Amino acid sequence: MGVTYEYFGAPDRATAARVPPLIDPTDTVERPTNSYVSIVKPETVSAMVLSLLGDTPPDATPPLELVVLHPAHAVMQLPPMLMDVLRNATEEELGAAAFIWSTFPDRRVPRDAYLLYRMLHDWTKFARDLHHAGHQLYCLMHS
Repeated sequence: MGVTYEYFGAPDRATAARVPPLIDPTDTVERPTNSYVSIVKPETVSAMVLSLLGDTPPDATPPLELVVLHPAHAVMQLPPMLMDVLRNATEEELGAAAFIWSTFPDRRVPRDAYLLYRMLHDWTKFARDLHHAGHQLYCLMHS
């Protein structure tokens, strides 16, 4: 069994720390209204998003901040700049980033450029929804 990453929005760190770990993906009780479940690690998401800037090396990963650590799960805050980059990304930038990431070997992301483009496109919508709600981006990780 691998690690599951649930990305979600919360107005602040205290609220994010109270989000319970995902037990059943179909269970919507006490789930954040804006959440996105993925097998892609937050460090990889950060590097993918920063590649949209064009001048950032794909291996550059901004630091994640630990919000809370429990024996079976952790909540991390992703850098706020990722939300800004995602919200403002153009279709051309998404396509270029998808192409770049489809050529990277040994990443836990889809290798198909179109699947990567769709994933990044979904992330831009997710980032815009979180921004409109006044939320920051967090990741709940558990095994």
